[in-house]
Amino acid sequence: MTTTFESWRESGRRFAHRGHSIFWQAGGSGEGERTLVCIHGFPTASWDWQALWPQLCRNFARVIAPDMIGFGWSDKPRFYRYSIFDQADLHEALLRAEGVSRYHILAHDYGDTVAQELLARHEERRAAGDDSLVVQSVCLLNGGLFPETHRAARVQKLLLTPLGPLLGLLMNEHAFARSFAAVFGKETRPDAAELHQFWQLLAHRGGNRITHRLIRYIPERRANRERWVGALRKTAVPLRVIDGPVDPISGAHMVERYRELVPNPDTVLLPGIGHYPQVEDPQGTLRAFLAFHRRLAKTA
Repeated sequence: MTTTFESWRESGRRFAHRGHSIFWQAGGSGEGERTLVCIHGFPTASWDWQALWPQLCRNFARVIAPDMIGFGWSDKPRFYRYSIFDQADLHEALLRAEGVSRYHILAHDYGDTVAQELLARHEERRAAGDDSLVVQSVCLLNGGLFPETHRAARVQKLLLTPLGPLLGLLMNEHAFARSFAAVFGKETRPDAAELHQFWQLLAHRGGNRITHRLIRYIPERRANRERWVGALRKTAVPLRVIDGPVDPISGAHMVERYRELVPNPDTVLLPGIGHYPQVEDPQGTLRAFLAFHRRLAKTA
């Protein structure tokens, strides 16, 4: 059964985070105990996972995918202190509310950094003998894992300047579509209907007016590099990177750095694919992701 944009929204659930309403999508086979948490990127939402969703739900007992605060169909308070740490709090609060204590992660872009923070917390808990929230594996799609290799798009750089609030206010669908499509592979760019859906997710409840606040994750990455890169380098949790190498923001150059810094690097490149592997090549992304989990099952 095909999931539509409207049915995804209508079937979503809600929970409260710091007094704000958070949209999240749930699925799964109900068989076994494995839980997968899907963490989306900037500036989109959980809808990014829809092409992978049926297969993910067949392979995991539970699949959980929230729209983080400030994104998609979740609340977008204008004067909120958005941060990676708070987004990690949001995910942990949802997991605890759902009675989940052990989980796998599939993340993309901004979500990669949230995953790095969740991994850092996992390592701290493990060292303290606390198994209340255990990360069992992490799979990362294109993202700025290392501040030194992140090549911000022009619009991202402008959002970080004093012009950021005005830029967000003046942003329209045409300008968004032009800059957003540029991060995809030449042969895998979204069509007009898909770009309109992405715009709807961004613009819902005036989300374009807070992009200058959300974009602060870029300097936040630099300030917390030791913690978040250190989590990747020191963990014993199984890791895999699946990357679209022609991505101008975090493509092959990011994977090269990953291979330099992370012990026993497990990486998969999807030829011709840009910044959104799960959208541009869902089948290739699924093959690489499920192969990773089949290998984990054999070594469990």
